[in-house]
Amino acid sequence: MNRVFVVGALGAAVAVVAGAPVFARSGAACVYLVEPAHTRVRFSVSQFGLSDFSGVATGATGWLKFDPAHPRLSKLDVSVKTATVSTPDKNITGRLRGAEWLDSARYPTARFVSNSVTPTSGHRATVRGELTLRGVTRPVVMYAHFVGLGGKSATQKDAVRFDGEGAFERAEFGMKALAPMVGDLVHLTIRGAFELRC
Repeated sequence: MNRVFVVGALGAAVAVVAGAPVFARSGAACVYLVEPAHTRVRFSVSQFGLSDFSGVATGATGWLKFDPAHPRLSKLDVSVKTATVSTPDKNITGRLRGAEWLDSARYPTARFVSNSVTPTSGHRATVRGELTLRGVTRPVVMYAHFVGLGGKSATQKDAVRFDGEGAFERAEFGMKALAPMVGDLVHLTIRGAFELRC
């Protein structure tokens, strides 16, 4: 099975592919910075095979390099602070940040660095790269969908919006606690944005 991970602003790579004709009017390579206030990563995991438990991670940072003439050469480097992970249950939130799960004290960030961006169909793309989580790096694949672009009312800076989804196997990153009562497959859904800097 393909390992899939979506963090912070990963889906913005689709904006690079699907929005190329629009952004090409700038005539220059640009850098897009993550908008932390508009970026969320929601995760869910199966409990006892009967229900899903979910939470959210915030505080994404990073950048996207984009040449309008060559969208396939785009580069993405995004991180999220593991200590921002939260759930509706304070005890579970504490455990997730603790040593048996994310171990936020020792590994304060999760980081994704892209290797390739491949357009697929419509406004969709496949992004391949490497995820580092808990000090372990694995090749991953994520799938993203371009939503739209526009200006922010406060700064009038161009921004791209996206959705993304995927999953990863937590055991591959050393998180084996409570298996099999808690599922190995962690499902992810992202809503995020990048802001243009040229």
